[in-house]
Amino acid sequence: MQTIIHHAEDRGKGDYAWLTTRYSFSFANWYDPKRLGFGALLVINDDRIEPEQGFGTHQHENMEIITIVTSGTLTHKDSMGNVGTIGAGEVQVMSAGTGVAHSEYNASETEPLMLFQIWIRPNVRDVEPRYDQKQFPTDTRGFTKLVGPVGSSDSLGIHQDAYITSATLAAGDSHTYDIRKEGNGIYAFVVSGTPAIAGVPLRARDALGITETDSFELTADTPAQVLLIEVPI
Repeated sequence: MQTIIHHAEDRGKGDYAWLTTRYSFSFANWYDPKRLGFGALLVINDDRIEPEQGFGTHQHENMEIITIVTSGTLTHKDSMGNVGTIGAGEVQVMSAGTGVAHSEYNASETEPLMLFQIWIRPNVRDVEPRYDQKQFPTDTRGFTKLVGPVGSSDSLGIHQDAYITSATLAAGDSHTYDIRKEGNGIYAFVVSGTPAIAGVPLRARDALGITETDSFELTADTPAQVLLIEVPI
């Protein structure tokens, strides 16, 4: 097993008054040649969007974009004709493919919007753009698969042999995560708490990249939430 630790305080920063964000990998005006992604995983942005603010209409191509809302409500509109909202506990996926334009906005007058946006490189290019969203339980203990390859019956689908799993641990829990596809690695991002992953103690917003293993352990002395992002390396 090989591991690499990315501490929360070492992430890139973007402070734009209406948006406060932290970049796990090089993005926008922040560039670190040692932080160019983890295999097919290219972006994890940890965003806080102020009330009545958001991203205006902009274009994407050939990218699998996953948005996980943790607090507040995201208003979404795109060139495929999708208009709607995504609330806490919901996950949105968008295959940009040949090209899609969309906007993301916090329509609340008082409440900030908190979300993670994740970009994964697809394994097929120039597909027809597609969109989906799904509500997942927020109180399920253990593993909840959020995202898998297109055709997965129990999760949202993307064009990649990649999986995103939410791990919810109570104090004293211990769980084993088994790699779903040979050759994949895991980027374990701690949303909250102080779990130990593969024997490495971590804090909120720390991350651990794990490769060259078939499985690893997650343990917690206090409640913790972890996103396990499994991607081809």
